[in-house]
Amino acid sequence: MTEPIPQAAALPRDALIISAATTGSWPTKAQNPNVPTTPGEIAGAAIRCGEAGAAIVHIHVRDDEERVTCDPERYAKVRDLVESAGSNVVINMSTGGGAGTSSDEERMAPLVLGPEIASFDCGSVNFGERVFINSPSFLRELAVRMKTYGVKPEIECFEPGHVWNALRLIDDGLLDAPFWFQFVLGVRGGSPPEVKQLQHLVDMLPPGAHWSVCGIGRAQLPLGLAAMAMGGHVRTGLEDNIWYRKGELAVSNAQLVDRVARIAGELGRPLATPDQVRALLGLRGAHTGKPAIIAAGPV
Repeated sequence: MTEPIPQAAALPRDALIISAATTGSWPTKAQNPNVPTTPGEIAGAAIRCGEAGAAIVHIHVRDDEERVTCDPERYAKVRDLVESAGSNVVINMSTGGGAGTSSDEERMAPLVLGPEIASFDCGSVNFGERVFINSPSFLRELAVRMKTYGVKPEIECFEPGHVWNALRLIDDGLLDAPFWFQFVLGVRGGSPPEVKQLQHLVDMLPPGAHWSVCGIGRAQLPLGLAAMAMGGHVRTGLEDNIWYRKGELAVSNAQLVDRVARIAGELGRPLATPDQVRALLGLRGAHTGKPAIIAAGPV
């Protein structure tokens, strides 16, 4: 069950959507002690990112051993903690499952919670020493289930072939406008983190699509700056980059969001609010604490 989006929540033309990717599947406290891994830590990071200017928080969850998990109960716990604190931030749940460490069914399990957004990794890619498999049959089933549960896909593309995959799914009626693309550049196996690569990906998009960029490691800030200059949107956070600057670990996700927000102000790009994002992307609205209305379909 959802609440209606106010019609007045229109997104100003130059507004910037900041997404905060708080945890990811792989960063550990051994690498940076500020990486949130428990439901309470992840929820706290999401709340503080919202306060710093992020409209969307991208959530992964971990088990008690700090390993990636797709457990819907842990996702629900994070969402409940965020909402009980009064935060209005849009929650985007991952279906990535740790890039090759979870089954297809495990990866799709969080969709039963009916999150407003969930990741849709739009093709297979070498991922460091692993292979992140997103087969055509998996993508079709993932798209069907997202429609079933009223979830907006965040179409994640690691290289140009993934955009082409998305265009075919759009042609087949499996992905619906308004489209929300997230370009992930700098993964070892995907496109390199270069502005010319970003421009090429943007040029491939269908008319009217909205897009954001996620740069891995030290590419996070330069690509974010490029996206701001190009009229796109930005993802930041400890999932993609545990450093604030060379030799200095980031103290929090909110610190990274605050930097993007500060630069956006210098560039004359006001920050989008969560409700403006909901209106722009046609999201169902904030969760009310009641079970989602589930249409007949696979679980």
